[in-house]
Amino acid sequence: MKIPFILLLTITMIISGTCGNQEKADLVIINGKVLTVDDDNPSAEAIAVRDETIIAVGSYGKISGYIETGRTRVIDARGRLVIPGFNDAHVHFGPLDPDFIELRYTTDPSVITDKVKASVARAKPGEVIRGGHWEHEMFTGRKWPTKELIDKVSPDNPVLLERADGHSVLVNSYVLKKSGITKDTPDPFGGEIQRDPVTGEPTGILKETAQDLIKLGDVRIVRNSGEEVERTWQGYLLAMKEARELGVTSIQNAGSADFSAYERLQKEGRLTSRIDIGKPLTGDTTVLSRYRNLAEKYPGEGNWIRFGYLKAFADGSMGSGTALMFEPFNDNPSSSGLAMMPYEELEKMVITADKMGFQIGIHAIGDKGNHWTLNAFEKAIELNGKRDSRHRDEHTQTVQESDIPRFAKLGVIPSMQPTHCISDKKFYEKRVGPERCKGAYAWRSLVDAGSMLAFGTDYQVEPLNPMEGLYAAVSRKERLGEEGEGWFPEQKLSMEEAIKYYTLGSAYAQFMDDRKGMIRKGYLADIVIVDRDLLTIPESDIMKTRVDYTITGGKVVYESGR
Repeated sequence: MKIPFILLLTITMIISGTCGNQEKADLVIINGKVLTVDDDNPSAEAIAVRDETIIAVGSYGKISGYIETGRTRVIDARGRLVIPGFNDAHVHFGPLDPDFIELRYTTDPSVITDKVKASVARAKPGEVIRGGHWEHEMFTGRKWPTKELIDKVSPDNPVLLERADGHSVLVNSYVLKKSGITKDTPDPFGGEIQRDPVTGEPTGILKETAQDLIKLGDVRIVRNSGEEVERTWQGYLLAMKEARELGVTSIQNAGSADFSAYERLQKEGRLTSRIDIGKPLTGDTTVLSRYRNLAEKYPGEGNWIRFGYLKAFADGSMGSGTALMFEPFNDNPSSSGLAMMPYEELEKMVITADKMGFQIGIHAIGDKGNHWTLNAFEKAIELNGKRDSRHRDEHTQTVQESDIPRFAKLGVIPSMQPTHCISDKKFYEKRVGPERCKGAYAWRSLVDAGSMLAFGTDYQVEPLNPMEGLYAAVSRKERLGEEGEGWFPEQKLSMEEAIKYYTLGSAYAQFMDDRKGMIRKGYLADIVIVDRDLLTIPESDIMKTRVDYTITGGKVVYESGR
């Protein structure tokens, strides 16, 4: 049927008027393979952004009307994968030290000697030498290092080299002497001074709370205060650069940090990742009241700098042999790990902080440590009533089968770091045996039982790169690859799931799933474009994937130029 001219003219005017009034975008992404992580709209090809917010998601035809020449920046994704920005749910973030001795992946202990010698040569007498990330299970002899490894090259400098997990430190004789640590010094509660089995002398390894015995006293500060302040500031800038280049748009700091430093970054336009900052868990209501004031200054409604959760430690680590287990370690039958405090103290702190409305995260590695954590949260519900607390079990590394359903039942979030699985699996069975390993990094079991996982890295314990975490979650294999289906492959996740828990799951853990973690209209425009299709590439290519664009709050904060 032929449409009358006057009707056609009227329709054209209506359409033109509608398009003319349509909101215009500051940024538009076109030709993308958009994984939205939104069940109501799983995929798309284009996104429109205005200010910090996504204003439309859909086809190019739908989004093209948001483009205004001279105003809208258009990024052609050229078929590349577009996903929400990565949200690291557990990270120890802060200024990077360019002089830090990096020992990650070291297999020959003599390398430690050489690196300390080189660092001492650049330092002045009395200046502290710091480094770490060594893993004795990667050494050719798989033996703990001792002070003799570094004493001969550091007679006039204190040396502190942390194990990869941060739960043990290697120090030289200079530090032991300054700290007054001798063979007669008793082990503190929750700690261990490792001793030579023949002489009883300290070997230089201090585990857990034994690290608190380090007292360097009058060790002089070689740099002046101005140099130190500038050095620290540059360290913050280096950390931000690393995060944005890896597509990490949100950071949930696992512990305290300097709020003022991030305020300065924001003021100067250099805060390119959003950050949550928490405090240590306490049962002291006076301190908790101060925390409440801080939380009001950095409220949950804030999108950039926010008060996070209160953190405590139930136990130590598997690598240091200090995770709290119900039964002794297979490779050390005299020990079943270390509790960082009596259970009654942990429970009391949890109940008190929960009553005052705080979110709580408990570091728990061993099966008993995780059991204690769930018990404490359950007791808080019993006494204070159930609320949407989203308390967190940080790491959830080894769990008894009977405890797995309790996470969803209690509303406790398993905040997990997939790379721990592929870093630790080389010694896990030796330490706890294959039966207990069935509850190690039990992602699939927890999901099937109804839990929402939150993924992160535990940086700097592990690298910040999310691609390593994605690889670990879907493969459970060595970083260099290996034959077979992976370590306890029944616990593997799909790539879509792994991305979800690294984005939406992490947002849920910080009460921000209503505005972050998905590519959806009305959500914050935190978006990443990667150079490979993570959904289809082979496992061997996952860790080769690089970020081409990182967009935080609608602004392109990193582009590779590829």
